[in-house]
Amino acid sequence: MEIKEIVKNVYAVGSKDPHRPLFDQLMPLSEGTSYNSYLIKGNDKIALIDTVYPPFEEEIENKLKDMGIDRIDYIIADHGEQDHSGALPKLLEKYPMAKIVTNAKCKEITMGFLPLSDEQYMVVEDRAELDLGGKTLQFIFAPWVHWPDTMFSFLKEDRILFSTDFFGAHATNFDLFWDEDPSIIPLAKGYYAEIMMPFARIFQKYLPMVEELKPAMIASSHGPIYRRPQFIIDLYKQWSGAQKKNQVVIVTVSMYGSTTQMVDYLKAELEAKGISVKQHDAVHLNMNALACDLVDSAGLIVATPTVLTGPHPAVVEPIFLANVLKPTLKYVTLIGSYSWGTMVVQKVKEMLGNLKDTTILEPVLSKGTPKEADLTALKALAGQIEQMHQTL
Repeated sequence: MEIKEIVKNVYAVGSKDPHRPLFDQLMPLSEGTSYNSYLIKGNDKIALIDTVYPPFEEEIENKLKDMGIDRIDYIIADHGEQDHSGALPKLLEKYPMAKIVTNAKCKEITMGFLPLSDEQYMVVEDRAELDLGGKTLQFIFAPWVHWPDTMFSFLKEDRILFSTDFFGAHATNFDLFWDEDPSIIPLAKGYYAEIMMPFARIFQKYLPMVEELKPAMIASSHGPIYRRPQFIIDLYKQWSGAQKKNQVVIVTVSMYGSTTQMVDYLKAELEAKGISVKQHDAVHLNMNALACDLVDSAGLIVATPTVLTGPHPAVVEPIFLANVLKPTLKYVTLIGSYSWGTMVVQKVKEMLGNLKDTTILEPVLSKGTPKEADLTALKALAGQIEQMHQTL
């Protein structure tokens, strides 16, 4: 990523990492990600908002050198994860007089991760302001808009909201800005689904606050800068809202075909009722695709055979994912087969304990291959699901 001037005396100095295959060794990245860092030159003071992932320390140092930056007064830490804060120790070696400006919780977290000392910090309170001379930063606490330390920085004169992970995208196919081109939506949605969705009930209260600021731009820590902020704000409203598509997710695995027969029958019944079915193979799981489908879907169906009284290990990962991402589902249910005994219903319910406001529809389990009675039960389940969808 080249040095880019966003507005007068405000620069993007972060890095792109287009070949990174996984984020947190967990989330697949179709085109890598970016680590956004922003330099603000006031008349009196210079501030850097966020640093970069440690492998890119040398790159940001060289950019600051090329800009002729011989001092930094403040390094703003809006969030403590190392993809934002990891270069702090190296930059403080280069600019030892700089103070890390952050909140008390982020100080605690960064000192836990990094070799930093108490005297290197300047702890601020919510809505505190920092005057750089013609450029004023206001700090807005937003705990649990991802982590408990999350904080926004708002550049008042230029009305730029530096929103840390909020409104981000794992993207590198941008120059600097993104002006409502719809091709960003799948990348922003995948980022939302995997990182922001667990906190949707919390961050919804911050969306009106962001709109009240009337930002001219939103500059996240990953992905492009939005010069028309309402574009991404409206997407977050849509994704975090209660309105769902006429759609259901089925996560499935089968060892000898019995569960597959049940899935095929139920899927046909649902599609005949006009309900779209998003089927995911648990053995060859695309986590990003599943997370995105959970954003829009009204329900989740887990289809698994019994393995030693419990669910097949392949469905444990998608069940765990649904539980931690906490999508606003109307219902979940389970279908599958067993031979000599099963505790699969009890165990799956325990694994979905975070979905407290979600209706559990009566599971359908077949002893061996599905018989006529099992197909009748699946038909009845399809009818229950249809009723649930009538209130979408």
